[in-house]
Amino acid sequence: MTGRAPLLPPTEKPRIILDHPDFYVVHKPALWLTHPVRARVDVPDLLTFMRRETGEADLAPPHRLDRETSGAQVLSRDREAAQRFFTLFKTHLVGKTYLALVHGSPDWERRTLDAPLGDLGLGGANRIAIRQGVVPDGRPAVTDFRVVARRAGHALIEAYPRSGRLHQIRAHLSHLGLPMVGDKIYGRDPGVFLRFMEEGQTPELTARLGLARQALHAARVAFPWAGAQVAASVPLAPDLQAYWDALPEGV
Repeated sequence: MTGRAPLLPPTEKPRIILDHPDFYVVHKPALWLTHPVRARVDVPDLLTFMRRETGEADLAPPHRLDRETSGAQVLSRDREAAQRFFTLFKTHLVGKTYLALVHGSPDWERRTLDAPLGDLGLGGANRIAIRQGVVPDGRPAVTDFRVVARRAGHALIEAYPRSGRLHQIRAHLSHLGLPMVGDKIYGRDPGVFLRFMEEGQTPELTARLGLARQALHAARVAFPWAGAQVAASVPLAPDLQAYWDALPEGV
């Protein structure tokens, strides 16, 4: 993004979901960064906020949610916990479940997509350097999907990524013909992201997309810790719930 592009301010503040001696699980609202980014000093970030709120300077995020993604974010509370989380993530022992609102109603209830992802490359129809796609020589990527509900040409889909590729859920849903509501890169209109880069999140762009952000929510995180299984859930974010509730009943 350019520094000139205006962004909508967040309407929520982070809140603690689970307070453990070694870590917090925090609800990161949409439009908050996980940690400071030098290029976006005008955007609030969860790490700075939580360090200030708790007075704990050693807080650190062992994983990261995109700015537009809401939901469960873990913060380790000391260096030992940070190292333990590093091992958990490296050995794929942390399970993350997401909820996504998509355009379309799939003809399946459950689906596992095993499709490698990689850069599409600039040229042809693609004008966005970071856009990922299913490519033969891509990195292995597997996502389990389950339809939670259907309504008015939309579906609420649970996604469980078994790998952690860039934009994995969004790219896999796009590949399945189920573009995420509000998604500027993988949504129904391929020109939206470039317009966003030039003009920022204007009211007209929000109206065009249906939401001011991509409809992706980290609903649950689970991992082993000190001989027990830890799980924390965050209800669907208010803006996504409001979008869903406003849709007429029926498929």
